[in-house]
Amino acid sequence: MNIAVEAPRQSELVALLEQSTAYARSLGYPPESNFLLDVDALERPGVRVYVARDEGGRALGLAALVALDPDTDGGRPGDAELKRMFVSAAARGRGVAGALLGRIEADAAAHGIRRLLLETGDLHDSALALYGKHGYREIDQFGQYIGEKHSICMAKPLAEE
Repeated sequence: MNIAVEAPRQSELVALLEQSTAYARSLGYPPESNFLLDVDALERPGVRVYVARDEGGRALGLAALVALDPDTDGGRPGDAELKRMFVSAAARGRGVAGALLGRIEADAAAHGIRRLLLETGDLHDSALALYGKHGYREIDQFGQYIGEKHSICMAKPLAEE
């Protein structure tokens, strides 16, 4: 498996994002409880999209690292947010999500990020288990998620606090 930062506007990646959106909807969240970044948002400055590909070059999964502004996005200086983590159904159970997390965490730490934050839904049991397994712990809701009844926010320190 190879993981690299790529431009999100690729048909294969757009298809993964569409699968991600469909999956979130299938869990039963109301539309106002979905905080999914679209391709335009993933192309903004301060966003890096990581793509995991198999040996044949097929995209297996993706995730984005988003720089946070503590004054407008919540969190504190040195925080970044993990967004749009998704692995295709055919690639689940092969360590893709863990590999994406490891690469993003290493890159974030190398760029001075001290803590990764994320939001997932209370109905997304597999995501909650994945993040807990990789050292993410529940925190108070932050930024746009404050007051959202389905949002569970988590964080993992990448440097000593």
